[in-house]
Amino acid sequence: MKKLHVVISLPNQNSYHQEQAVTARTTAQELGVDVKILHAEDDPIKQSQQILDIVQSREKPDAILFEPLTSTGLVRVGEAAVASGIGWVVLNSDVDYLDRLRTNPKVPAFAVTRDHTEIGRMQGQQFAALLPNGGTVLYIQGPPTSSAASQRTMGLEMTRPANIKIKALKSQWAEGDAQKVVTTWLHLSTSKASTIQLVGCQYDGIAMGARKAFQAHTDKAESGNWLHLPFTGVDGLPSEGQAWVNQGILAATVIAPSTTPTAIKMLVRAIESGAQPPERTFLEMKSYPSLDELRRKASQRAVKN
Repeated sequence: MKKLHVVISLPNQNSYHQEQAVTARTTAQELGVDVKILHAEDDPIKQSQQILDIVQSREKPDAILFEPLTSTGLVRVGEAAVASGIGWVVLNSDVDYLDRLRTNPKVPAFAVTRDHTEIGRMQGQQFAALLPNGGTVLYIQGPPTSSAASQRTMGLEMTRPANIKIKALKSQWAEGDAQKVVTTWLHLSTSKASTIQLVGCQYDGIAMGARKAFQAHTDKAESGNWLHLPFTGVDGLPSEGQAWVNQGILAATVIAPSTTPTAIKMLVRAIESGAQPPERTFLEMKSYPSLDELRRKASQRAVKN
């Protein structure tokens, strides 16, 4: 069998997508696959054009793996890719058009994703465990164009207790952007730590960006009040989210693994067998610490107070 060539398009170079790239290269090397990685710099037009250029090039890859920056998931580009015999693998997002691309088993078309609704549900359960008496959460979401962000918010609303209120902000999937968003929000006269009981974020990097904004607050007493609140995030990389929980910087995270290793393995099997893999594969996630541990710690804090 000839050596496979794949292109991977990632939205940006935040920590999670760096992990996506590293694990993709490692898995590709193990399987003897050539891989080229592109970064769209959070620009959906740039991502669309980059991938379209590849589809229309003379040297076509065997497959394109990509994490979409838009809720439509580049449906027209996907149709063009499959029509050209290029496999189409959607990462970390659930799109509604894959069934139309799967008529030819020799051109794989499938998705490998984290269940973002379930991530949101887990965050709602974490909030309930951390705030058993209720309160207000400053909830910093991903960008409005991201289906993952909207699905996480929807999942949160499924499990959020009625005594927990949400104050929402939106950020790009980047620490620096989160810091700017929170810094701007802090200029409002109503943005006081006394009105918030928890800072919940849809990405660990967003949580760290928010903390940096609070650290830079000109009112040092108010800064201390903000930093005393529990912070939560999503991704749980061993060197970041999990480490930050262990260090007490975050109260909790959701461990949600990289999608690229599974996607590359499934792609190779599909091309070798000539059979379509499952249309959607959801990766397993878990709360870190466990929900039981979060409830136990909340009970201990209540006794001390």
